[in-house]
Amino acid sequence: MPGMDSREEPATATKESRAEPLRRKIKLVIAYDGTDYHGWQIQPGFRTVQGMLCEAAAAVLHGPTHVQGAGRTDAGVHAQGQVGLIETAQPIPTEYFHLALNDHLPQDIVVLSAREVGPDFDVMADVTRKVYRYTIYTGRLRPVRQIRFCWHFPGALSVEAMQAAARHLVGTHDFRSFAAAVEEGQATVRTLFRCEVTQGGAGECDRIAIDMEGSGFLHHMARLIAGTLIDIGRGHWPPEHMADILAARHRAAAGHLAPAGGLSLEWIKFRRDDPACGLARDRS
Repeated sequence: MPGMDSREEPATATKESRAEPLRRKIKLVIAYDGTDYHGWQIQPGFRTVQGMLCEAAAAVLHGPTHVQGAGRTDAGVHAQGQVGLIETAQPIPTEYFHLALNDHLPQDIVVLSAREVGPDFDVMADVTRKVYRYTIYTGRLRPVRQIRFCWHFPGALSVEAMQAAARHLVGTHDFRSFAAAVEEGQATVRTLFRCEVTQGGAGECDRIAIDMEGSGFLHHMARLIAGTLIDIGRGHWPPEHMADILAARHRAAAGHLAPAGGLSLEWIKFRRDDPACGLARDRS
């Protein structure tokens, strides 16, 4: 048309071609044997689960890629339901993404599933509940096939006393006594929705499991609860002393720190998955 600059159309097309591609968020559910890793979080000079996942993702997506975790696990701690998040503009089909990642991961890490989530999904702030399981084996002979995933504690433990003590922990409390380290100004109030001690899992009377479902956990909190319950189970304290330990609000009041190998992060629930939480975010 008369008066139209023929250069305008190519300029517009060039601008559109330079637009950033849409980024997707992909939620991963991850299991791992943490025995040979220095925990979840990347640390220079150490082999970590997050580091291995970032390397695998970079290989699949052909470029540096960060895998953010819903929480950290310490050195030697395992997971059956850790959750990670990747943001990418690559068009790889989500249903095959976890299989591609597994091709680049060592045998002690596996991505169980991958699915696309909404743009406002926050893998840390949207967490409402986590479940940790601590496993103890009380048989005289160590269980060599399971030794990496339990604390071999040969001897009698009173499961009834441990159950009674665990009931004192259910609810909203200041768990300062069960924190290995607390940063200045850090809140130490957490909610345990469930703390159960059961015996005979997997058909073995020598196996004891401690299941802890909480809104969040302080540093070493799950392992200190497990160690304290074991101290009560072996008769060091009566079950009702658990209330005094909570009230003390001091690490020295609690029992032993249980070894890392017996602990596993079983699953994580998010606010859109948890009808009890409505739309409110639990940032504890």
